[in-house]
Amino acid sequence: MSLNKKQIQYLKGEAHSLKPVVLLGSNGLTEAVIAEIDYALNHHELIKVKIPTDDREVKGLIVDAICQETNAIKVQVIGKTLVLYRQSDEKKIHIPKL
Repeated sequence: MSLNKKQIQYLKGEAHSLKPVVLLGSNGLTEAVIAEIDYALNHHELIKVKIPTDDREVKGLIVDAICQETNAIKVQVIGKTLVLYRQSDEKKIHIPKL
């Protein structure tokens, strides 16, 4: 699934008021963290993940790994916060077709 620019803008607006659901710990990206992100995406569709690293390259690798493992779409990364979207079977968020 791919989103156009207007749809991504819509999701950014929806994610603005959300709090991070998953926080990466000192162990980094583990199978348990991936499973928790996958569960949160199934339940919420749009989530925030807190990545506690200042290194841009490491953060980029973690973001890419999360997106690849969970089949989610990266909506945006601001600072240490990643916003992810993956449509569930129930389609809780109705994205405009623009």
